[in-house]
Amino acid sequence: MTKALIIVFVKNIKLGKVKTRLAKTIGNQAAFEVYSELVKITEKATEHIAIDKRIYFSDAIIDSKWKGQYKAVQKGKDLGERMKNAFIKGIEDGYENIVLIGSDLPDINATYIKTGLQSLKTHDVVFGPAVDGGYYLIGMSKMHHFIFDNKPWSQSNLLEVTLNELQQNAVSFGLLEPLNDIDTFEDLQASAFYKSNIKLQHRIEQLND
Repeated sequence: MTKALIIVFVKNIKLGKVKTRLAKTIGNQAAFEVYSELVKITEKATEHIAIDKRIYFSDAIIDSKWKGQYKAVQKGKDLGERMKNAFIKGIEDGYENIVLIGSDLPDINATYIKTGLQSLKTHDVVFGPAVDGGYYLIGMSKMHHFIFDNKPWSQSNLLEVTLNELQQNAVSFGLLEPLNDIDTFEDLQASAFYKSNIKLQHRIEQLND
């Protein structure tokens, strides 16, 4: 049986440090509360998958989240280096199929994560494309360092640039269904997560009155 691993990247939920683009419109406190909800969704999406998990926090380990799971702090000067180091550690520890997700996806669920792992049975790499041109999930069955090197992080051409490089290197890849992450107030307003969360809507309205 292939040894699989799910890696989750989480930003420590600090006022003024999370969802900064969103905070420009709705304020730091409201952005803090939105991100807190998104982290809960991510935790719920992973909790019933019977696969090893590693939770990497941006600054410090939080014991109250993902109880009983392996936890560490991300290491590296940019997102690419931090993700690369997490994959390297997983592969060094004997995992063969590894997927990594972020924690700002209102529509993430166990099915997307399992489908990503399934795709690695027939592809070297898998991506879950984000609507903004990045990706919400990346998976690998063996290490491809160049995926993480010299990339336009947080730019709208990130996935396009990465896929072109994979094709040039004859590395096969699979793509999951695109999802929208929450970076701006427009993203938030368009999401089913926000439309169905009346309590959160009222809270944001209160904070912005």
